[in-house]
Amino acid sequence: MKTPSFYKVAVNAPLAEPLLYLLPSKGDSPKRGDSVIVPLGSRNTTGVVLGFADTNAGNYLLKEIIQINKERPRLKDPFLSWLEWLSEYYLHPIGLVMEMAFPPKSHRKRKIKSKKNPVLKEYSKSSLPDLTFEQNQVLEQISVQEQFKVHLLHGVTGSGKSEVYLRLLDETIKQGKKGLVLVPEISLTPQLVERFTRRFGSACALLHSHLTPMEKTEQWWSIVEEKKQILIGARSALFCPIPNLGIIIIDEEHESSFKQDSQLRYHARDAAIMLAKMAQFPIVLGSATPSLESWARAQEGRYHLLQMKERVANRSLPNISVIDLRAERRKNREDEVESHFAPQRLPLEKSLPFWMSKQLYHSLLKALSAKEQGALFLNRRGLAQLALCRSCGFKKECPHCAISLTLHHGKHLVCHYCDYNEQLSTQCSSCLSGEIQPLGMGTELLEKDIKQLFPQARVARADRDEITGREELEELIRKVEQREIDILIGTQMIAKGLDFPGLTLVGLVMADVGFSLPDFRAGERSFQILTQMAGRAGRHSLHPGAVFIQTYNPNHPSITFTCDHDYSGFAEKELEIRKELNYPPFCRLALLRMQSSQLQQTEMTAKKLKSILELIQTQHPTFAALEWLGPAPAPILKLRNKYRFQLLIKSPDPGHLKTFCKQIIYNKKWIPRGVELIIDIDPINMI
Repeated sequence: MKTPSFYKVAVNAPLAEPLLYLLPSKGDSPKRGDSVIVPLGSRNTTGVVLGFADTNAGNYLLKEIIQINKERPRLKDPFLSWLEWLSEYYLHPIGLVMEMAFPPKSHRKRKIKSKKNPVLKEYSKSSLPDLTFEQNQVLEQISVQEQFKVHLLHGVTGSGKSEVYLRLLDETIKQGKKGLVLVPEISLTPQLVERFTRRFGSACALLHSHLTPMEKTEQWWSIVEEKKQILIGARSALFCPIPNLGIIIIDEEHESSFKQDSQLRYHARDAAIMLAKMAQFPIVLGSATPSLESWARAQEGRYHLLQMKERVANRSLPNISVIDLRAERRKNREDEVESHFAPQRLPLEKSLPFWMSKQLYHSLLKALSAKEQGALFLNRRGLAQLALCRSCGFKKECPHCAISLTLHHGKHLVCHYCDYNEQLSTQCSSCLSGEIQPLGMGTELLEKDIKQLFPQARVARADRDEITGREELEELIRKVEQREIDILIGTQMIAKGLDFPGLTLVGLVMADVGFSLPDFRAGERSFQILTQMAGRAGRHSLHPGAVFIQTYNPNHPSITFTCDHDYSGFAEKELEIRKELNYPPFCRLALLRMQSSQLQQTEMTAKKLKSILELIQTQHPTFAALEWLGPAPAPILKLRNKYRFQLLIKSPDPGHLKTFCKQIIYNKKWIPRGVELIIDIDPINMI
């Protein structure tokens, strides 16, 4: 008897494998990639047909596919095969991966576009600028007609990488193909979007988190129906099934925000490279500070390395000065002693806030006198990092997370992880006698102090407390561009993707933030943020911009190599350390995290996990080369009422790593109820 044929359907549910369904008794028979409506338990849900399954259904009573969901387009190969690869590689349910390929709204309703606030504003088209010698060289070495190749474009800040992207996209459109540009969400500024729309006008579509669901759906359909030729977006734009895609460009490819930390824990850069390989078209990775993984692959010849070492129009890279805050404090103490005997010797400097060096103060004063703009960077929000009792040492912590509360607006204590907040009480709840006082600093404190130091200056702050929406960011950028702001204070929000002609001075207030994080990438991230922030200074000035790095660790490699504008030197030194410790790019990682609301239960399950790992490794000699660290408490033990223990697995072979992890999740009966096992392949955030 002939074995009946069934359809494999990736159902929109957290199921490890696709389910089998019978052909629909009415209507058209679906094809691979068709979206369908299927019964699942007592409800109906969506799914994607993966193909026929010539197998025996056993004793299961299979149900029919209800109908084809014609409100969704058919997903075609190689895009569909790429989605299957994502599910397999990142160990995420196939149906949930498929669901990411569709817009948030199911119906293709057309909303009347608001003239007040359109997704993409209209601009007059810009003329083509003359290309530099380096830009011409790079463009000659990238062909949009070639098959798959990864090009790593390493260009210093201000070298004109964006113009290279624009020329490549223009050539792609002329070939009758589409282009995808991915940028980190934090860099997806109105400035960047304007640059593309001035060149390509109505050919651009846009996808990012600040759009409404209806706006996202409209933009999604505009590219899928080929009404637009270029899609610009954050990492999730990668899931739009763009017809006839011919090139992917990833700007700031080093950015950790390209890695998603929840649900499908994919890395957009790595996933995009696989999509380009499967569809056979070129991909360009651009950065002034490439990730060490990409740099190492370029050095090995696996990626095509292209470099631009000069700024456009022969503009100079900024002059960088390092201010040793240890010496600064010693000098301040000496001045205080002298002032006791000669008070007339000290002018305003005596009243400078503790975080402000005299050199930075005088340079800001000089820049403001010359009608130039300055920016101060500190990667900490709020007024103070701690609320501490100086009598007994008690500090206010979040009741849901093992993290100190940050003081905002002088009276609100806020958790930056779960958004818990409470009013500041001056009396210590522990000893009942001491007073709770703020300790540390954040961007809010900088703003307050700067306004007192420079009362005539127009000051603005850019962080997640102050800038909460697209309109606010657009207005801030407009004001800086129109010279309506003299001093800009901010976090990473101002470090990337912004280009202000009047900005000539940059101060990195506390460069040490991030140096000592318990993460092997801490040095790399610090170097990247220092270099990127320094690159904002003097981009359009005839004379070099000025950058001041204030630090308690002036000899830290991240600082010394930044001062020398020496990325390759930093990369070489850092890669030596990585190789010695067997960290990426010399191995692949998987982070296994156990979490639950019970501390003891979480710890016991983590120890049980280690025993299972040891057993699997003993039974399968294939996994002999694997090693692991832990289990140990996560650097932040408690987060959002969940206690967390984790174990880090290292493997020289990504295939062995994935197979090993699949062995662990094949049978989850050993995991107690209430405990969750999370597997993160190629983790970035391990805190």
